[in-house]
Amino acid sequence: QVRLVESGGGLVQAGGSLRLSCVVSGYIFGNYAMAWFRQAPGAERELVSGISWSSGNIYYQDAVKGRFTISRDNTKNTAYLEMNNLRPEDTAVYFCAAERAEGKDYLGRIENGYDYWGQGTQVTVSS
Repeated sequence: QVRLVESGGGLVQAGGSLRLSCVVSGYIFGNYAMAWFRQAPGAERELVSGISWSSGNIYYQDAVKGRFTISRDNTKNTAYLEMNNLRPEDTAVYFCAAERAEGKDYLGRIENGYDYWGQGTQVTVSS
């Protein structure tokens, strides 16, 4: 059984930093892309950033470009999201997700395409 477990969330002041981790346990056959989504209170879940198996294809939503950095270590089955210069509007539950992929450079941007999800970790940024 595949499980994704996020960690690293918490409460931070505006301008601060957090590093989220997502560990994949179990076995996903073949390549898989990974992504971070977030859901703020009263809002829909949105894609924040994604990374292909090869790390050669990376996506950031405009609101986090230049502040967030996604990475992965396939030897550790772990993805990371380094978040700097955090803003109150970054407050949300952050979810890690994985999508099985045909190619090493595949990166999906559709929420429904992701096969596996973590339970989420709360990030709260105070002003």
